Amino acid sequence: MGGFFGVISKRKCIADLFYGTDYNSHLGTKRGGLATYSEEKGFIRSIHNLENSYFRTKFESTLNRFEDSKSGIGVISDTDAQPLIMNSHLGRFAICTVAKIVNIDELTAQLLEKNMHFSELSSGKTNPTELVALLLIQGKSFKDGIENVFRHIKGSCSMLLLTENGIICARDSWGRTPIIIGKKDGAYAATSETTSFPNLDFDIEYNVGPGEVVKITADKMEQIRKPNKKMQVCSFLWVYYGFPTSSYEGRNVENVRFKNGYNAGLEDKDEVDCICGIPDSGIGMALGYAAGMHVPYQRCISKYTPTWPRSFTPSNQTMRSLVAKMKLIPNKAMLKNKRVLFCDDSIVRGTQLRDNVKVLFDSGLKECHMRIACPPLVYGCPFINFTSSKSDMELITRRIIEKLEGDANKNLAKYAKTGSPEYQQMVAEIAKELGLTTLKFNTIEHLIGAIGLPKSQVCTHCFDGSSEYTLKELADE
Repeated sequence: MGGFFGVISKRKCIADLFYGTDYNSHLGTKRGGLATYSEEKGFIRSIHNLENSYFRTKFESTLNRFEDSKSGIGVISDTDAQPLIMNSHLGRFAICTVAKIVNIDELTAQLLEKNMHFSELSSGKTNPTELVALLLIQGKSFKDGIENVFRHIKGSCSMLLLTENGIICARDSWGRTPIIIGKKDGAYAATSETTSFPNLDFDIEYNVGPGEVVKITADKMEQIRKPNKKMQVCSFLWVYYGFPTSSYEGRNVENVRFKNGYNAGLEDKDEVDCICGIPDSGIGMALGYAAGMHVPYQRCISKYTPTWPRSFTPSNQTMRSLVAKMKLIPNKAMLKNKRVLFCDDSIVRGTQLRDNVKVLFDSGLKECHMRIACPPLVYGCPFINFTSSKSDMELITRRIIEKLEGDANKNLAKYAKTGSPEYQQMVAEIAKELGLTTLKFNTIEHLIGAIGLPKSQVCTHCFDGSSEYTLKELADE
């Protein structure tokens, strides 16, 4: 995924920009970048690889490069190097995006036919942010250019544009990823995560709507494009991606996770000795589950944060498995002869969970009851790349369906329907494959109820294959 932060102030802004961007670090693991503007020095940019280090470590020693700036944007990216600085008929500007562009190859070919040029990446692939920038500069204005981006891409794209006289904030046309505006005396900011605001003294001022474009300066915010009427915000912001203190559409992440667990816990009749959350995103649900079941919450497994605070991704699969194991440490004293109910955010491939379950039983666990915050992931994500799957066959559900049906694409709607015979058989097979005593997934109804938005405004494609709206419908608005 990824996250960004932008700030424009009447005073020097580098401290706010640096720490505000750093508060988005849980959203990406590959690259981080900053771009600032000042009348004296113009645009300044720095990009670092974060795959084996941290944003703060890479940028802290070079912040004096940006010290005169009063406006800037920063990004933590799971994909490409950014921000980029562009020079066009619209003027000079820096751009960063949170995007997944499904039709990137098709759009690249179209732009090359128009004699547009792309920078060569070592991966041999197109930089999505550069593609967005080239689509944008075809417009007669920034508003026109952003609408051109929305018309052409399939997937999602939210962006920040740092110009010489303000920051333009454009949220994805379906609002799949958020942008929230903050305000304090003499400054405005825009971020993917409201967690960036409290310690920098910003108050939440405005939630940018789907497809809406706003411009912020040091003393005001103005609307450039009205929001679209329909929204499909990603449900995984609350299930997995979001930091507990963040809020989207006015719904706090930790509150949603607690409600999600509480409501499910009220209905759970299995006898267990305690509840435990799988760190980090399973903890909020587990606290709610314990309250709903009236069973004590105990930390039977902990995350070792001093050296494994984020998801490093070594290129070697053996090393990736070792890193995943190193981060979570079972507490044998709390596990021995216990019937423990664990809460986790989701099951994607199932590999790491299977390994964790084996470690738990090896540590003396008597029964392992697993509860998942969302329904089974039957469909890969085509919008924000949640599952990061090269193929839907990486999903454990599809492998089980292929085992049962001989065809991984057969009867998907039946397997996705909670309580159906196919659903029950699939869940039983997953529990067996992972070595679980019992396994239960949350329902879409419980999840949507905990979020508190109408289902039509929340994307649940990964669970039920539904994508409420099409590009044509958006164009018709």
